[in-house]
This record gives sequence, structure tokens and C-alpha cells, in this order.
Amino acid sequence: CGASEIIDAMLKVHQYVIINAPSISQYAAIEALENADDYIKEKASIYDERRKYIIKRLKEMKLKCYAPKGAFYVFPSIKDTGLNSKEFCDRLLKEEKVAAVPGYEFGECGEGYIRCSYTLPMDKIEVAMNRIEKFVAGLRV
Repeated sequence: CGASEIIDAMLKVHQYVIINAPSISQYAAIEALENADDYIKEKASIYDERRKYIIKRLKEMKLKCYAPKGAFYVFPSIKDTGLNSKEFCDRLLKEEKVAAVPGYEFGECGEGYIRCSYTLPMDKIEVAMNRIEKFVAGLRV
């Protein structure tokens, strides 16, 4: 809603801002395509280390978890805790200050699971895993 002369001017600006990628983004893409192989290998290695660590810790907590083959998330089962995924995530956040996404957000088959990301640095992941372990142990008492 607005005056037609303002809307017309806004549409012109909008059109030229969104139609093409800005030249700086195009140059960044060229740089990445030509020179990012080593960076990608390094990052993939770091994420793989984090993935292995989280899976190991979850299995030690007796939370079933399969190793993902892509992305940077794990989807462990919390079915044995007696909580549904929303309750688990809400309490985990409130009691231990760790955020996870309830599995029901990913559809009916996701209930009973939570999604955990491993994009943070390892020291923060270690803290989160220690807190999750404490939380899960408290549920099983």
C-alpha cells in the first residue's frame, strides 16, 4: 500500500537489487570455486571430528544414534527417556541451557528424536554433551 509514484520507484529499486547477484558476490563465488578445495577439506575434517565425538557421547548415554552421511546434524532417539521430543527439548533448554530441535518438527516420524547440530566449536559441543548427559542421567534415576 502506498502512493503509486513511491511504489513504482520501490519496484524499480527492488527489481535491480534482486534480479542478479551483485558483482562482489560473483567475484566471491569465482574465488571459492577456484581456490577453496583445501579450505573445504579442512572444514570437512573438523565437522567429521565433531560428528564422531557427538555420536560417541550419545551412545555412551545409551541414546541410539546413527552416523549422518551429510549435513551437520545428528538425530538421536530419546524414546527411552519417557519424554516426547517437545518435553525433552523444553526441559533440556530450561534445566541445562542446551538447545535442541524436537523431532516432531520434522514430521510424524520424527517424534521420539531430537536434532542436534555440531556447527559450534568443539569446546562448546563438549559442554553441551556434558549437560545432556547430566540431564539424561537425571531422567533415568
